Amino acid sequence: MTVHMAVETVRDPAHGYTGEPPGQDSAGLRVALLPYEGERLHIVVSGPRWLRAELEIPTAELWQLGARLRGLWSDLFVRHQSPDGGYGGRVGGYPLSESADLSEFAAVTDELVARLARHGHGLLTAMLDGHHPDLRGVRDFLLDALAGPDPLRVSFDSCVQLPWAMLAVDPALCTSPWEAFLGYRHQVEQNAQQSWDHAPSAVRDRAATSLNKDEALDGVGRAPDVHQLLDEQSRLTVRTRGGELLDALAVRVLTEDLMYFWCHGHYADNGASGTCLSVRLTDDEQVDGPTVAQQRRGIPRTPQARFKPFVLLNACHTGRAGAPNALKHLGQELIAMGAVGVLAPQIDVPQVFAAEYAYGFLESYLAGERTAGEISQSLVRDFAEKYHNPLALTYGLNCGIDSRLDLAS
Repeated sequence: MTVHMAVETVRDPAHGYTGEPPGQDSAGLRVALLPYEGERLHIVVSGPRWLRAELEIPTAELWQLGARLRGLWSDLFVRHQSPDGGYGGRVGGYPLSESADLSEFAAVTDELVARLARHGHGLLTAMLDGHHPDLRGVRDFLLDALAGPDPLRVSFDSCVQLPWAMLAVDPALCTSPWEAFLGYRHQVEQNAQQSWDHAPSAVRDRAATSLNKDEALDGVGRAPDVHQLLDEQSRLTVRTRGGELLDALAVRVLTEDLMYFWCHGHYADNGASGTCLSVRLTDDEQVDGPTVAQQRRGIPRTPQARFKPFVLLNACHTGRAGAPNALKHLGQELIAMGAVGVLAPQIDVPQVFAAEYAYGFLESYLAGERTAGEISQSLVRDFAEKYHNPLALTYGLNCGIDSRLDLAS
């Protein structure tokens, strides 16, 4: 008797390298940075064309340049000081961190944005610099596509996570430096992933959400409005202690459509092995990548299990990945567990701005009309055009560019 075996492909280690170029629509672009030999990476670009080449920049140097760019954003913008109080701030204060609306500082922010765009362009060109004909072909095609007039959906599938939205095309080719950033021009995500069949969730009239918070931040900016929004437009679970969160993550079927974290992110010392990014709610329980992975260890990736929320991880630095071959950070582990996407800041973003950003994103996502990729790009443009504030670019979307709230899933 013939037996028909059900087969599900859950990983593609070659990222299409050994097969035919995947068919994609003209509005989609995929860029994969893959381990190659020694200290080098292979770049594979697929979309309207399919190209590959070996990068000449060492992997470690590329990683360090990404960290440097994030540091420049923190130093030049978040910690920008008012030297004399001349433009509305107290002497020695940090006026660009005290409000989400920076319209009164437009002259200052425009100058800083121009500098940051040049640095973002510098990182993009450094990544693609080299003399081999294959690399020149990749560079010419990719830079032309990214600088073109048409907005794209761009997935960077990379073992080295760079702050992709903060990278920039040549500002000299743009009407203004704001338009040079990839996150302004395009919908951008890091690491698209292949999903698996989760346990189905019943058709429901409202989304199931959670607010995982540090109560010390309850009064910051629009944080009360965010809580009210979630309470009125979803079936909300509030957690204030790390143990409550870890218990929820250990449940085989977690039916939450959206998880929102409103807490602090910090680097915990691991001794000789370095540091690992952790978050804390109201108590002192450290919640990091290895801890949450342990909670779901042994739960199979089958239709009898479910962990499929979109996660807004609104805590400093949580949009960053661990170094290659190091412990995975919290956002990475949530993706590995099945989350459809994680949106999080890559720097020490000011709390007032973080609360404003969360309200804008959650209000739109809960409406169910737009994808996470569309919303994140629109927020970059809205904050730039209305408030002269570029900090929405510091939020990195890890997977989930096509994630949309679906109450019939």
